[in-house]
Amino acid sequence: MVNLVIDIGNTFTKAAIFNNRKLIETVVFKELNTDDLDQFGHFDNSILSSVEQDSSQLEAHLKSRSACIRFRTDMYPSVINHYKTPQTLGLDRFAGVIGAAALYPEQNSLVIDAGTCITYDLIDKNRNYYGGCISPGLSMRFQAMHELTEKLPLIAPDLHFMEKIGTDTRSSLLAGAQQGLINEALGFINDYELRFEALQIILCGGDFKFFDTRLKNSIFAHSVKVEPHLVLIGLNEVIHQQYE
Repeated sequence: MVNLVIDIGNTFTKAAIFNNRKLIETVVFKELNTDDLDQFGHFDNSILSSVEQDSSQLEAHLKSRSACIRFRTDMYPSVINHYKTPQTLGLDRFAGVIGAAALYPEQNSLVIDAGTCITYDLIDKNRNYYGGCISPGLSMRFQAMHELTEKLPLIAPDLHFMEKIGTDTRSSLLAGAQQGLINEALGFINDYELRFEALQIILCGGDFKFFDTRLKNSIFAHSVKVEPHLVLIGLNEVIHQQYE
């Protein structure tokens, strides 16, 4: 079966076509309109995950063309969701742990989703999900330092900057935001490794490249997997559980 998966996030909308569980195509939109769906051709099923409350027009269009699911955090019983307020749980966070469980079954996995915010979510080898952490994303850190102070300039992240000590204002901002973020991630990883054996680290999100080399240089490379489309894979799993 051919499935269309749509994830509307805070900044971008990601769409993907799957043939069963094989990822065929992904497209990123700044804003998705119903006319944009024509480029995907025929699809049997679709799933819509959206941080926006009003996606009714897009949802209606999908229902006119396919068997459509509006993703919720209570619709995938294969993952045992222990989150105390599931109604406030980010859809992308839950889809990410569903994807982790699908790709790495019976394994303890920590999903690091590096987007507008950075989320750390743990699913254990028995498919228990308890929650995780939400932290400011890479660009958000630079924006906050600029907007909440009088004199600090707004600078862009620099993926090539590796120094841990800044020697001027720009390099001090880079060292603080970027190395601080890596130290944060390593701290969370170390905490989880004390509780969950053979922990698998999975990177996804728009800023995954920032973490990739830095984390692999800091911890065992075999324990870090890069899955840029993990959230989309998780949403596709929901379709399969619904219709198989």
